[in-house]
Order: sequence, then C-alpha cells, then structure tokens
Amino acid sequence: MAASEENSALFPIFILTIMAIPLVPYTMVKLSRAVSKKQRTIHCQCLECDRSGKYKRSLFKKISNFSTWSNLTLLLLWVVMIFLIYYTKNMSRETQVFDPFSILGLEPGVTDSEIKKAYRRLSIQYHPDKNPDPEANKYFVEFISKAYQALTDPVSRENFEKYGHPDGRQGFQMGIALPQFLLDIDGASGGILLLWIVGVCILLPLVIAVIYLSKSSKYTGNYVMHQTLSAYYYLMKPSLAPSKVMEVFTKAAEYMEIPVRRTDDEPLQKLFMSVRSELNLDLKNMKQEQAKFWKQHPAIVKTELLIQAQLTRESGVLSPALQGDFRRVLELAPRLLEELLKMAVIPRTAQGHGWLRPAVGVVELSQCIVQAVPLSARKSSGVSSEGISPFLQLPHFSDAVVKKIARKKVKSFQDLQEMRLEDRSELLTQVAGLSATDVEDIEKVLEMMPSLTVDITCETEGEEGIQEGDIVTLQAWVTLKRPNGLIGALPHAPYFPFHKEENYWVLLADSVSNNVWFSQKVSFMDEGGAITAASKAISESMEGSGAGVKETNDAVREAIEKVKGGSRLVMGKLQAPAEGTYNLTCFCLCDTWIGCDKKTSLKVKVLKRTRAGTRGLVSDEGAIAEEGMEEEDEIEEEDYDDDYESEYSEDEDDKKDMEEKRGSKKANGSVKKKESSSEESGSEEE
Repeated sequence: MAASEENSALFPIFILTIMAIPLVPYTMVKLSRAVSKKQRTIHCQCLECDRSGKYKRSLFKKISNFSTWSNLTLLLLWVVMIFLIYYTKNMSRETQVFDPFSILGLEPGVTDSEIKKAYRRLSIQYHPDKNPDPEANKYFVEFISKAYQALTDPVSRENFEKYGHPDGRQGFQMGIALPQFLLDIDGASGGILLLWIVGVCILLPLVIAVIYLSKSSKYTGNYVMHQTLSAYYYLMKPSLAPSKVMEVFTKAAEYMEIPVRRTDDEPLQKLFMSVRSELNLDLKNMKQEQAKFWKQHPAIVKTELLIQAQLTRESGVLSPALQGDFRRVLELAPRLLEELLKMAVIPRTAQGHGWLRPAVGVVELSQCIVQAVPLSARKSSGVSSEGISPFLQLPHFSDAVVKKIARKKVKSFQDLQEMRLEDRSELLTQVAGLSATDVEDIEKVLEMMPSLTVDITCETEGEEGIQEGDIVTLQAWVTLKRPNGLIGALPHAPYFPFHKEENYWVLLADSVSNNVWFSQKVSFMDEGGAITAASKAISESMEGSGAGVKETNDAVREAIEKVKGGSRLVMGKLQAPAEGTYNLTCFCLCDTWIGCDKKTSLKVKVLKRTRAGTRGLVSDEGAIAEEGMEEEDEIEEEDYDDDYESEYSEDEDDKKDMEEKRGSKKANGSVKKKESSSEESGSEEE
C-alpha cells in the first residue's frame, strides 16, 4: 500500500517530465523567431492601407495576432506545467522521508542518554498533557514517538545507520506512476485502468492516424484539394484567353463547399445587376445569357459574383452573411491561383513544354483580385498594353483622373513614374484636382512599387555552344529595386483583407508557339533561404564544371553579395530542342502589382549535333563522326561500330588491332578495285 501511494505521488512528476521534453525546446525556438523578426515596417503606409486596418498595431490587434490556436495551446500547456511544479513542490514537503535523528534534533551516532534527553525535551513541548493543540498531539504521536522507538531499539537503530531504514536493507522496487484510484484494481477501478490503457495506447493513435490520412488523402501539400487540381488540369486549355480564366478558377472544389442560402438570393441578384458588365455576357442576347449564367451550379454563381464584387470594389453592399463568404473566397484565392498557374505551365507537349497564354491570364487575374481592379480595365489602349489598370491601383485614382492626366500626354503608367517629383505633384494637384495629402499617398505607393531587371543565360556546361539534345543550364539573376530602398515588402492592397506577400514567376517561353520551356517561383521575403539556395546551386555548378576550391568560394561569396543586394538566383535544367534559332522571352510576372512585369528577350541558337556520346538525346540521324575523321563508304555497319567503341577504349593493344584491321580492309578494297578495273578493261577490248 505504501509503495502504491509512493508511485501515485510520482504521477505529477511523470506528467511534468513528459510535457517539458517537447514544450521547453519548442518555446525557445518560437521566442527566438519572435525576437529575430525585423522591426522595420515593410507595408504600405498610405491612408487607404491604414483605414483597411490590416496593419494597425492596436491592443486588440496584438491580442488577436497572439490569440492563435498554437499560441493559446502553448500558453495553456505552460499554465498546466506551472501548476504541476507548484503541486509537486508542496507534495515533496508533505512526503518527507522518515528520519528519526532529524525529528529529534540529533546527529547520527549519539548515545542513548542524549536520545532520552531530546525525547523528554520534545515531550514537554508536544505531549498532549502539556500542549492541547491537536496538531501538536498528531506530530508527537506520528513522528516523535516513532522516532524514539526506532532509536531506542538496538536492531532498528543499527539498521537505520547502515541502510537508512529502521527495517534494514530494502529490496529494489518498481512501480508505475499513476494516480491511486487507477492502481486499486478492484471493481470499477480495474475497468477504468483498462479503458485508460486502451484509450491512450490504442484509440488515441488510431484517431490521430485516421484524421491525418483523411486530410492527406483530400488535400495536397499546399492545402488544395486533389479534386480541385483534377478540375484545373482538365479544364486548362492552351488557347484559354485571360478573360476566360475566371470560368476555370471558380470551379475549385473548395468553393463548392461554401454554403448556398435562400436568404442570399436577393442580395446576389442586386450584386449581379451592378457587376453585369464585367461578366462577359453577350449584350445582343442578354436574356439568354443571364438565364445561362443562373443555370450554373449555385456555388459557382455565388463565387463568381463575390469575386466580381472584389474586382469592382462593391463589397460594401454585401449582407453580413455574404461578407463571411466573401472573406472566405478571398482567403482561398491566392493558393488556388498558384495551383492554377502550375496547371498551366505543367509539361503538356511532347517536348515537355507548358502553355504561356493561360499562365499569363492567371497572373493577370491574381493582380486584379489583389488590387481590386476590374478585368475590363486591362483592355489595351493605343499606348499601354495594360490599359488603365495600373493607374487604378493607386490611391485616389479613378477613370476621371486618368482621363484628366491623359490630356497632358501622360498616356501610360510608365510616363507617370518617369516624371520628376515636382512635375508629377503639379500634374496631380492642378490638372487632376487632388489634394496635397492625396498626392503624398500616391508618392508613398509609387515608392513601394518594384522595378525588376533580369539577367539570363543559357549554356551547356563544359561545352561550347548548344547542340541538339544537350542538357542546357539556365541561370537567371532577378534583381528588385524600390525607390524607398526595401527589398522584401508587402504590396499596397487596401481592398484585399488579408496579408499577401509578393511572389514573382519566371517563365522562359516562346511567344509564337505559346510554349513555356521553364518556370519557377521567386520570393524576396526570405533572404536567409535565398542565400542558402544560391550558395548550394553555385557550389554544385562550379564543382560540376571542375572549378577549384578558391574559384568556388569566390563565386559563392559573390552570389551571397548579390542576394543581399536584392537579387535572387533562378537555376534550372532543360533539354535543347531540334536544330534552329529560337527567339525566346523571359517573363518575370508579379502576382500582386499591375504594370511591374518585366520581359527580357533571349536568342537561343541550337546547332546540329556533332558531339559523340549520350549526354543528351541523340538525333535520328545517329552519331556524327568527330572532326578530322574520314568517313568511308566501303566500311560496313559492323566495322563502324568497332570504330565507335575504339573512341572510348584505353587499351593500346586494342587500338593497334583496330588499325591493323583498317589497313587490311583498305588493302582488300584496293585489290578489289584493281580486279574490277582490269575486268572492265578486258570487256572493253572484247
């Protein structure tokens, strides 16, 4: 019984240890990350972004940012740990080890007279006849009397001095740190213990495994449903126009799960009338087009109307119920658009190329959703291919303001950016009629807008020129500059209710054939990760080319400096196509800003294959002989194979044998030629 009580007392210590093992390191890592976060402001500070409330650091905002499930769980676990520490500390006081010498206030090895003297002294203080306090009586009976008996008995005293226990040497005991009610295996307690073991050891791992497998079978690594990826893959077409990307985007399975309520019919009808001009409906057959639109799946109709509410900035008229659905649609939009873009550039053709036109359309839709700009504003004008959409992402800009500044020959967004600060301020105040505060907001946004440069090369490592079937190494440095000096920043997006980081997509494509040869996503937010990736890529590339240690270190050091200066390395491999000259374009597309995309021309010349080996795909014509080797029509295919193998043979004897064979064959050939010529001369004489 005493052993079980002792084991039960150890149960809180056991739980405390199990909790502390993962909790303490996890807390230290989380605190270190919080401390290492940059305090520099990386978001737009215009009035419109301030009014959006996304970046306000109010007390409620701080509490809401802290009140995540992980933080609250962490806090709760620490509260439990503190309680267990306090309980264990008090419990250790209550379960003190029985030490008769310390109870009587004596040192080990004292005489019997000193023990009796100490007992009398404590009896005067704690004996019930001298002290009526019940606690004193309890202490005298349970501790003082037992201690005196243990020390006055010669055997008990000797055992205690030798083994630390009045009963002598104690055997090795093992127990389980469980509460006392679980250790009393009788009646209901036995069933409780059995249920506890089954629940913790069997049911809990089984439930966790079932939940994990169900989620993993339903979602991908980017938290997008497999059903959505399948729909995007089959609905994606090479000729999909940017205006038709919306129809594919809204077919996501996540949007099908948004509830459709009867009370939403009237608000959606009103929203339809306000955004009808943006739905690509045929004006000649408006009634039929409207009926066709409403015959779609209710969830698809609702999703498209809510997205149009974002594009046209009509979200303020939505009902409270639709506001929640509206936020859900926009919350899912960034990662769904990213997966839709991947479905556009995934290898589709026999050469492993993706499709350029739908990829550009997906990026344009992402830009419009983040900046809340209608797709119709992207219609190209005579000067700008982006239309007036870049202007509308600026604060306080409208169609009327764009028309006013167009009278002063500011036709494109680039014209506005390239103006001097004084001239631009004068234009916006005197011509457009904006206030000085409005102009200040516009300047803050212009200072946040990125400017991109791309330096791209394609080459075959260790070889001169690119030949058919070569494995070509693509290397591109994408450099970002902003007028305010920031590198990684959050875009100006006051109408997008969530934090959205800038992402850039590098596409190497042939605009004529609509083929994407290479694609990669680039981010400027994580400088540490970019340094690690660039260092590894440069090291592997230099080692593969046979460079020395010093050259490799210098190249890695140079790459690190470039990354710190605002550049990101993009590297990849692709296979050279058939012989010809290809006029490619490297697109660097931003998924948040409009008008910041960069196009860089790249001319790639692929030569006919003249190098032997199997480093790539060999052309259908077969291997071509090396320069300096003479082809002989008389040599048969079998002899040609022998010569091909001799190029890679290191045995000198084999080489000599091959040369002798060649010489003998040439001699035989010459003899045959002489015989045939003599026969021909004889026939002529006859």
